[in-house]
Amino acid sequence: MPILKNAQKALRASQRKAIINTRVRSQVKTTSDKVKKTKDVSQLPSAQSAIDKAVKKNLLSKNKAARLKSRLTKLVSAK
Repeated sequence: MPILKNAQKALRASQRKAIINTRVRSQVKTTSDKVKKTKDVSQLPSAQSAIDKAVKKNLLSKNKAARLKSRLTKLVSAK
């Protein structure tokens, strides 16, 4: 356990952020998997939105997000 007060506060903050980051990553994975499984165009916007939110929170880089969205779009349109 941290001894200094600022270290204790930093630990609490990092724990809160870890929970939020896990939730956002999970949302990206869930929506992407749903699109991959169903190959349904109506599911695509929700997956792209989740990916964009992850980029906004610096969990994914812009290039990785573009690559993921491109692959999902290609998969759905190949149907």
